[in-house]
Amino acid sequence: MRKLIAAINMTLDGFCDHTAMIADEEIHQHYNELLSNAGTLLYGRITYQLMESYWPTVVKNPTGVKPTDEFAVTIDNIPKIVFSNTLKNVDWKNTKLKREVIKEEILELKQSRNGGSKNILVGSPSLIVALMNLNLIDEFQLSVQPIILGNGLPLLKNINDRIDLKLLKTKTFGCGAVTLYYGPAKK
Repeated sequence: MRKLIAAINMTLDGFCDHTAMIADEEIHQHYNELLSNAGTLLYGRITYQLMESYWPTVVKNPTGVKPTDEFAVTIDNIPKIVFSNTLKNVDWKNTKLKREVIKEEILELKQSRNGGSKNILVGSPSLIVALMNLNLIDEFQLSVQPIILGNGLPLLKNINDRIDLKLLKTKTFGCGAVTLYYGPAKK
């Protein structure tokens, strides 16, 4: 079965704002490695629109920074599913639009070989919470950035029940970010 991984950047005070994060070469290389093992990306509308508005333009007009340009090409080619009640269509290649998160469909996706044996990544705060509440996430990769925003979109709000996790490993970056890898704790 394919692993469903929640991978997201957050500030030290728990907020998600992709535009406030450090995106140096080392961070991009880390995410290139993560994407190289991904067969499907899951997004909510807001994160999808942010990513779709930027990365295809980098594919057409490379920055000259190798890890950033590689990230753009990789993310452009991976199959994506965006969950939205308000979008009418999606324009980014390899993207499907779904109206709602249905547990059975996500379980089928995890069992599907369409993405090979590669992981499924989710990187939208509201979608991470929805999948957590359905008990579908197999691993969390939370990259804590050395930034305090003071306000914004909290990563973990509207959780239905307590979820106990175990620390699997950590990865520290030169910029001061730390990725924390967690899996569900055995009950």
